[in-house]
Amino acid sequence: MAELSVTQRRSKNGANVKQLDTLRSLGLRRIGHTVAVKDTEQARGMLHAVRHLVEVKEGK
Repeated sequence: MAELSVTQRRSKNGANVKQLDTLRSLGLRRIGHTVAVKDTEQARGMLHAVRHLVEVKEGK
């Protein structure tokens, strides 16, 4: 299964609770933090919910 490289690019200040929970579930902790996430429908849905805060690239 392919992986996506997800980097938090914007602050979570001002985000609602659901978006904060989504960032926490993805494993993102701070601006500039990058994690590898398996490319699944669930992960894509979570990324869609916080698309204004993160940057997504294919691969590690």
